[in-house]
Amino acid sequence: MEKTYSVVFYSKALVEPVKKLKDFLKSKINWYNSCNSEAHITICEFTIDESEFDLIKQKLSKISDTFTPFQVSLNHFDSFPNAGAFFIGVNEDSKNNLVPIMKKIHETLKSLKLKKSDEPHMSIGRRLTPENLKIASELFTAIDLQFECNEIVLREFDPKVKQFFVMDTFPFGSNPEPEFVQGSLF
Repeated sequence: MEKTYSVVFYSKALVEPVKKLKDFLKSKINWYNSCNSEAHITICEFTIDESEFDLIKQKLSKISDTFTPFQVSLNHFDSFPNAGAFFIGVNEDSKNNLVPIMKKIHETLKSLKLKKSDEPHMSIGRRLTPENLKIASELFTAIDLQFECNEIVLREFDPKVKQFFVMDTFPFGSNPEPEFVQGSLF
């Protein structure tokens, strides 16, 4: 049976503060897409047969072992008006640390049909109308959140609840892959 999964950066410490922002927006504009989704930064999403699940977990475990933990700073609100997305953006240093990891994970899972995210951000709302985007940008003007990025998380989509739930975490091992050096026989 096919199931949908996502790979994300996730921090339990951010779930509650971001939920408060989402609930406040919901109190102003009613229900909206992703109002009940836990705080995360999406890396990619894919659908696979359950039989492939263990192989994907092995790949994610192996690649995450090569990453080293670092601090992520979310310091501004922004939007993707064409997608109706309102989000918390990361600072430049965080982006410079997150993007190479996102690209390595995309590369690791390239055999799958991925829905990739190339721009690290933490969504507050998706598919908002232009009016609701304007309301969100007026409600939220300043933010300063941090978390230690020390793992990637694999989540499974539950079609009944229409939410993703954490299935597994893959800690960063700070073990960079050794560069392959061509040896000489003579």
